Amino acid sequence: MSSPCSTPSPLSSPSELLHPTRVLLLLSPQNGPLSLPPTGVPAAPALRENIARILAEARAAPPPHRPRIIHVRNNGDVGEHDEPQTRGWQLHFPPRLLPPDGGEQEYVIDKAKNNAFAGTQLGSLVPKDAEIVVVGTQSDFCVRATCSAALGRGNEVLLVKGAHGTYDRMEVWNGGGITEAAKIESEIEAELEEAGVVVLSMEDVPGLFTDR
Repeated sequence: MSSPCSTPSPLSSPSELLHPTRVLLLLSPQNGPLSLPPTGVPAAPALRENIARILAEARAAPPPHRPRIIHVRNNGDVGEHDEPQTRGWQLHFPPRLLPPDGGEQEYVIDKAKNNAFAGTQLGSLVPKDAEIVVVGTQSDFCVRATCSAALGRGNEVLLVKGAHGTYDRMEVWNGGGITEAAKIESEIEAELEEAGVVVLSMEDVPGLFTDR
């Protein structure tokens, strides 16, 4: 399901916003990378299902526990699968700008760099003491860079295995060849876990926003 989502009205100043203790950060959850391969990443069907489960869990959490939900949309270059204003650029999961229970709106941030905090308003939406649950694409670009930046800010970062993904990588050195996406995703998880990210599985999702 897709929708041509636009950025919500200008964000309130940080002092006017609520101070969430948890944030669900959906990185580049767009039609391009979440389409069926080869346009989308190899794990796109599973990613769509798993991200949808996590988003539903966040939305169902009662207001005291509900995380701030932020959709980060990547602005690709001309001709890329996430070129702005194309179908591939559109968010796969339409954000709730007017939640049915009157809760806080979900936010949309556009980015041009791998690190979603760079050159965006994301830092004003994510308190430095908030716990961030990260899902989305691409593991070795946006996910790695944004998780690393969040750790540097002092945030606790949780990455959900099976809810982030990337493309196979064409190798230039050592005779070329292809490194499969699943191997890259595992390598990123190990790298980020060593840096301080908590890596969870989909089995941890029930109660993720309410049981701790």
